[in-house]
Amino acid sequence: MLSMAIGVLWFLVALIVFCGVIYLAIWVIELFIMPIPERVKQGVWVIVLLIALIFLLTVLAGGGMSSFRPFRL
Repeated sequence: MLSMAIGVLWFLVALIVFCGVIYLAIWVIELFIMPIPERVKQGVWVIVLLIALIFLLTVLAGGGMSSFRPFRL
């Protein structure tokens, strides 16, 4: 049970970092290249949320974070 809780906490940390990177990418594209339509931004966030849901369900199903290792060397 403790390993699942730790897995969920690592998932949340990774999700915050991932969302920050996506937000930064959208901001840079809008600032330097061209404005992005609102529907496209909403679509990007829906995809991000679906990816997050898949990883969360993997952690809760007992798969742990072995399938998601952002810092693997």
